[in-house]
Amino acid sequence: MSSFRDKMAAKTAELGSSSERPAPERPAAVAPAEPRRSSAFKTGPGMLGALAVAQQRIQELESTSDKLMLPVSAIQPNPWQPRKIFSDEGLASLAESIREVGLVEPVVVRRAENGYQLIAGERRLRAHALIQAQEIRASVIECSDQDMAVLALVENVGREDLTDYEIGQSLRRAEREFPTRKRMAEALGMSRKGLYRFLAFENLPDFMRKDLDLNPRLLGGSAADEVVSAIKKYGSAGLAAARELWPAVVARTLDQGKLAAAIGAQASRGGSTERVSERSIEKIFSGKSHAGSITKDANSFTVKLKTGVLSDAQETQIRELISQLFNVKPG
Repeated sequence: MSSFRDKMAAKTAELGSSSERPAPERPAAVAPAEPRRSSAFKTGPGMLGALAVAQQRIQELESTSDKLMLPVSAIQPNPWQPRKIFSDEGLASLAESIREVGLVEPVVVRRAENGYQLIAGERRLRAHALIQAQEIRASVIECSDQDMAVLALVENVGREDLTDYEIGQSLRRAEREFPTRKRMAEALGMSRKGLYRFLAFENLPDFMRKDLDLNPRLLGGSAADEVVSAIKKYGSAGLAAARELWPAVVARTLDQGKLAAAIGAQASRGGSTERVSERSIEKIFSGKSHAGSITKDANSFTVKLKTGVLSDAQETQIRELISQLFNVKPG
């Protein structure tokens, strides 16, 4: 008997594009709208089919599962869970609802070496911990690693509030459960192009990934793919430009969609590293006393003079020179 992953691949393979199926067999329905996330992800028939199969699979397993009250502390997280950020407000609301009326739908777990491992119901489990509940109602089912990976991914990957980076990280963890990336894309109902764009995050520089671990919304899948291509194209100059420009993305002063183009533009001008290394400082002396300095780097030419080293006449001369050079009225 084939595995659940194979069954899912077979089912989703039947859900092709409109050009692959006769018109009479295709139900008249409005195509699902594109999510607001990057173009790396498309909610097409394959993904919807995979999600339907996964949900049906959970229901089938739950119908024959053991229903137990388990210690909250005995349940380990799902290692393939893509979601890393949970809304505090949403969890608080769910926790209050559980406190008042109890848990409507049990979490789904499987037996593990040291207790149990969560399959579905991360928010419900976190809400119980929030109200310091000692036990939680759970359905205990038999589930392989392959099934766990597919169920966790297809159940979460289509939700708009899940970031591309979270999906990419989860896909990386699940990749070893599939013989090839092609089979992985088929099982998840995704295009191979979309899958590769999610996986592009792995090729970003470490300094970007560290910030994305803290705030995964900084960069979408399409932007990440473009940044990886830009850095690869320009080599060390591209990496140097990315390092200099990235803080602006973190600070939200540079749009993530413009980062790759900015890297290319800066790298093609010679790269930021070379310019920074040309920073020069020339000291100014009045007799034997240090009076100030002239600093020049990639971004500025700065003259600093200590207070009191200039006479009124010298200050006037400097102001007049600046006025002549830049058409500034002397103050």
